[in-house]
Amino acid sequence: MSEDKITKLDIILKDLESFVIAFSGGVDSSFLLHRAHSLQSLRIVAVTIRTPYMPVREINEATAFTDTHGIDHKIIDVPFPKNIRHNPVERCYLCKKILFSKILDFSRENGFSHILDGTNADDKGEFRPGLKALKEMSVISPLADAGLTKKEIRTLARKAGLELWDKPAMACLLTRIPYDTEISDGMLRMIEAAEDLLLESGYPGTRVRVHGDIARIECMPGYIEKIIHDPFREHLIYNLKKIGFRYISLDLEGYRTGSMNP
Repeated sequence: MSEDKITKLDIILKDLESFVIAFSGGVDSSFLLHRAHSLQSLRIVAVTIRTPYMPVREINEATAFTDTHGIDHKIIDVPFPKNIRHNPVERCYLCKKILFSKILDFSRENGFSHILDGTNADDKGEFRPGLKALKEMSVISPLADAGLTKKEIRTLARKAGLELWDKPAMACLLTRIPYDTEISDGMLRMIEAAEDLLLESGYPGTRVRVHGDIARIECMPGYIEKIIHDPFREHLIYNLKKIGFRYISLDLEGYRTGSMNP
């Protein structure tokens, strides 16, 4: 990896001087936040949005990260927006507009000049309607602007001693539900409980996609054989049904981003 990309990232951050970083607790935004904090001369704050469709675990991990590194961190609570309650195809766009408007308000009220997010160079090649909203709101994506890919960011995070360098990607819980489906809080809590159960059972990064009363499990590479032969598989199935699912299925294609996209 060219050192030019890190140099470019540092130049971008130093030129901005004062900014809010939209902080999800994932690898990308964590690395960006840590790098900005290490430059010392910058005025920064991490802002995490807490909604009913963000896993509680992610909020807790974001808080733990900022506490560990002594970084100023604010959490803004946002109720479930009515215009995405039916999970429309344009959900990500609508959601980003709402959530980042809250961050924009915070930024203005506290005298910060810019808003940054953790979008990387790979993200721009995927189906991500939310990026349009970020562009419209003048949100800056330094990692993408510096040309840093997900793989490069993980490598840099590991070199920086960040324990989360290999943390699986995480998206909001709405991505587990088909479009044009009315979403209940109970449905979200079922998904969260199921994914927490699978994580605790040794399957990090696993997605539980919901189709009515069916849980469709998408495992990370290498976990399909493991879960099939898991001696505790029946116990796992029992607990998933106890959460509220009637049928438990294993997707043989495994985990892939955007599997619910049209």
